[in-house]
Amino acid sequence: MSTKELLGEALKLNSFERFSLVESLLKSLDEPDRELGEIWAIEAENRLRAYREGTMEGIPMEAIFREKS
Repeated sequence: MSTKELLGEALKLNSFERFSLVESLLKSLDEPDRELGEIWAIEAENRLRAYREGTMEGIPMEAIFREKS
């Protein structure tokens, strides 16, 4: 079923059912992605190791905020 067809079917629902559907869809977007979380955890560990080994330099927080302003 295409997105357009799915939307057409959803619009046939009553207001409460549409609200429940939208709420469920939005809630599904808030669920953490375990695979992505694991990838970021590995990246953070690699960066910390590189920093501690001296192969990666840190950036002072003040410099970061100064660049954003």
